[in-house]
Amino acid sequence: MLEEQALDASRHDRTDFQCGEPALDEYLRKYAVQQSAKGITSIFVLVDDVRPSKILGFYTLSAAQVGVEHLGDAERKKLPRYPVPCFRMGRLARHIECRGTGMGTVLMGLAVDRCLKARSHVGAYALLVDAKDERAKAFYQQYGFTVCSDSPMALYLPLG
Repeated sequence: MLEEQALDASRHDRTDFQCGEPALDEYLRKYAVQQSAKGITSIFVLVDDVRPSKILGFYTLSAAQVGVEHLGDAERKKLPRYPVPCFRMGRLARHIECRGTGMGTVLMGLAVDRCLKARSHVGAYALLVDAKDERAKAFYQQYGFTVCSDSPMALYLPLG
């Protein structure tokens, strides 16, 4: 059975993780634990209870804000004229062995669910992402993310 857990360097094998994007692999291996310890981001991993040390995928969440001028016309009309609080999903990756299994969709759903739950304690208007390339942008758009008006690779998903 799949289980989402907070990254724990003593339990999760980061050295085995490969997603096909060297920058994301390097981030998980070298920087994730440090950034989590410093409170810069929270990292969540997906594991299988059969082999709980193997990371099948991960995503990161942190606090953010966005100026309303970066959002679409519909949002601009109903929001205050100052930056609104958001969550940022800085990274999302699934193990290369999980390609084609829907693991990216599962990770996306878990991230959105976590943001929706956090909204009951901390105000946040949307989930922000910065797509690495056009393929990633298309992935996010299929789940309702909208391109920010000033940056074609920055997207947001209203959480309301």
